[in-house]
Amino acid sequence: MTTPFHQLHHICIVVHDIDETVAYYESIGIGPWHDYPPLDQYTELDVPNPDAFRALRYKFVDLDNVQLQLCQPPELDCAQRRFLDSRGEGVFHVGFESDVDEAAAQGAAFGLEVTMRGRRDNGSGFVYFDTADRAGVVLMARKSQ
Repeated sequence: MTTPFHQLHHICIVVHDIDETVAYYESIGIGPWHDYPPLDQYTELDVPNPDAFRALRYKFVDLDNVQLQLCQPPELDCAQRRFLDSRGEGVFHVGFESDVDEAAAQGAAFGLEVTMRGRRDNGSGFVYFDTADRAGVVLMARKSQ
């Protein structure tokens, strides 16, 4: 069976203070960091709390073999905030490059529930799967444009 989990794209770490964390990474030679594109670009959005989603702060760095992302959740109810409050800082999700529609269908064939999804006008987007309890981390698929 085909799986959307073949091509690793990024690892996303949830943090309390994104600016402090970026400063630390840069102090040990990991950078430069960039702001993630505005989350209000997602015109199709199926997430539990759209306001909380749009208030997430992301920064990323492209390494030779993978992208690292940092996420600072707002003080609003969302999966990232619940993760941070219950577990502390750490890896929230592992992202794979895949066609989002195909990934959702393939995930469904494996019995994976979609917890969040979004799409921009240009066709790029994401789909998060409910895998944390069994895989130890949320798995997600994303398509860039």
